[in-house]
Amino acid sequence: MELYNNVSYRLSEELTSRYSTSFSMSSTLFSSSVRPHIYAIYGLVRIADEVVDTYRGNDADKQLEKLRRDTMHACRQGFSTNPILHAFAITAKKFSIGEELIAPFFASMKTDLTATVFTQKEYETYIHGSAEVVGLMCLKVFTDDSELYGQLEKGAQALGSAYQKVNFLRDIQADYNQLGRVYFPGVTFEKFNDKTKRSIIKNIRKDFAQAEAAVHQLPDSARRAVYASLLYYTALLDAIEKTPTSTLLTRRVSIPKLRKLTLLLKARIS
Repeated sequence: MELYNNVSYRLSEELTSRYSTSFSMSSTLFSSSVRPHIYAIYGLVRIADEVVDTYRGNDADKQLEKLRRDTMHACRQGFSTNPILHAFAITAKKFSIGEELIAPFFASMKTDLTATVFTQKEYETYIHGSAEVVGLMCLKVFTDDSELYGQLEKGAQALGSAYQKVNFLRDIQADYNQLGRVYFPGVTFEKFNDKTKRSIIKNIRKDFAQAEAAVHQLPDSARRAVYASLLYYTALLDAIEKTPTSTLLTRRVSIPKLRKLTLLLKARIS
């Protein structure tokens, strides 16, 4: 079983790495005791994203429900024939990641199968399930101290929220043209303008401000890696802010690789 466990974690790492070079770069700063478990969490997230974002079968709802059931069964049994779910189940058991975090995640993923516009309440609920609970899952891995977890809980949620909102801004063109979605409440693609963008960015910076204090209180095994991701997403938000709205609606903003490496170095020596 040890071999299967190790292979399952390696496959989770490979899956996540192939989807995000930026995440892979910052993940190198996690300690070896933390890194596999973060890949296990994001491995599950990537599979769910595939179902709701790229799978084009008319049974996507059934596929997502099967993934949810299989995930919960794996967590109860501590085993799955799906290596990605197997790794997640081991991590979930080890760090007490329960249904109170897993259920909201799948609820938000289900929303993606039907919703194209969001009210403020729906938006907040979606953000909680798609991003904040992922931040809390990671925080479970980062600390086995329940008191510290409670102190950093709000910061972890804020960081997950900020990341998700930056992604929404960066991908606004693709989300609309490929998936028909505009996540920001009261915002339409056709009427998205500079004023709207400034308001959204102001809200995201509030999330980052709340999150940063918590990041610096994380244990050394995780702090530098999370700080690197915070620096990257802050730089990405800065680039989005400098990009004309008309351009943002036609192409995806990115950070040059050299800039990413500079941010990684800054986090490494922090």
